[in-house]
Amino acid sequence: MNGIPPSAATARERSDADPGGDGGTPLSNGLKQRHLSMIALGGVIGAGLFVGSGAGIAAAGPSIVLAYAVSGALVMLIMRMLGEMAAANPASGSFSVHAGRSIGPWAGFTAGWMFTALLCVAVAAEAIGAAGIMTQWFPGTQTWMWVLLFMVIFCGANLASVSNFGEFEFWFAALKVAAIGIFLILGLLAIFGVLPGTSAPGATHLTGDGGFLPKGVDGLMVGLLASVFAYGGLETVTIAAAESKDPVRGVARAVRTAMWRIALFYVGSMAIIVTVIPWNDPSLTKSGPYVAVLDYLDIPAAGQIMNVVILVALLSAMNANIYGSSRMAFSLTSRGQGPAFLGKVSGGVPRRAVVFCSAFGFLAVLFSFWWPTTVFQWLLNMVGAAVLVVWGFIAAAQLRMRRQLERETPEKLVVKMWAFPFLTWVALAGIAAVLLLMLRDEDQRIQLLFTGGFAVALAAIGLLRSKLGRTEGERTAAG
Repeated sequence: MNGIPPSAATARERSDADPGGDGGTPLSNGLKQRHLSMIALGGVIGAGLFVGSGAGIAAAGPSIVLAYAVSGALVMLIMRMLGEMAAANPASGSFSVHAGRSIGPWAGFTAGWMFTALLCVAVAAEAIGAAGIMTQWFPGTQTWMWVLLFMVIFCGANLASVSNFGEFEFWFAALKVAAIGIFLILGLLAIFGVLPGTSAPGATHLTGDGGFLPKGVDGLMVGLLASVFAYGGLETVTIAAAESKDPVRGVARAVRTAMWRIALFYVGSMAIIVTVIPWNDPSLTKSGPYVAVLDYLDIPAAGQIMNVVILVALLSAMNANIYGSSRMAFSLTSRGQGPAFLGKVSGGVPRRAVVFCSAFGFLAVLFSFWWPTTVFQWLLNMVGAAVLVVWGFIAAAQLRMRRQLERETPEKLVVKMWAFPFLTWVALAGIAAVLLLMLRDEDQRIQLLFTGGFAVALAAIGLLRSKLGRTEGERTAAG
């Protein structure tokens, strides 16, 4: 990350208000409103919801509904703040740009590179998960073959044009939304006893086997932690909006509909799952909660149907994370905070950044084969709590930027944070509470310490670069 000398970095610090980023060749505006709408919808529905929610249900029981509602409320506040800043100043670097402007270049550097690392490692994890499904279907094949195929496909799609990324995400998200919609309908029919072969369960599964809080407050806290990290991916829409024809309108629409999306897809799904099937049914963690419910309702081929949906969710996340990481890396470079070779744009696409982020993801996959319990686990730990760091920077940046916008350009406040500044402080307190909860759990504590160390290292590098840049600039001016 030292491809640009500090003096040049300082000279090239710029607003990044345009959807480009390098001050010379802007990114394209090939994303349409329908792309942004589906990216926002699809970003809410990830493999963590389809598979990972089973562990949360096992820990919290029926109170997982409350856990998802609380964490969902926190995410809505974060998205509202991010939407306010993104609508006022659309930028390919999103929250990294806003943090750099409001707090200081070191903050933008830290948030941006932490998010880039998070997405690159996530690409590796998703590629491995998708390859695992394919090897189940094709037993004679090897995991690395599928990983390589997926990497080539999505790297190629992102290299070609941003509209390719948008089309992939549009159809991936459409399939996920349709799957969740069908699941919700079937679940409601079962709950009301309308589905053939089922009887209305009433509140039997919500109050039996230990009640609503079968493992007490501690179980609820574990479920809360599991639910918080399931919401990752919502931030990508504010990055993508900068490459649309009308970024302000696109971001505003996506943020304004965040509330019903979260309530419907996450909280609604959890409510149906724990109402239809006993929370301590072992199939919830073995097969995944959605497959378990469909099997419980005797839906034919439920397992294979959900495997297809989970595969699509993983591939969708791969595609979105290659896109998001490459745009963030490009934006950082355009502001003098990354290696200069990533700043090249051709055909409206930062192709070097796309290749770099895809290559890093593939390298992380190789680490998972070579050193699964050391290097790859360290990478996972370093980004384990990264989303909380990013959310913290978003809230802190919004606190400072809102006052500036009100003074200088109030007309840019197309999207406003609710009950400012009270709810911004509530969000910061919520983030701090989640961090404290992580300290209580041994596994989560390790991730928090690794992520904290990574964040401190990035902040130190960012501060040093800023200091050296100022010193160099003063010497140049004096000369």
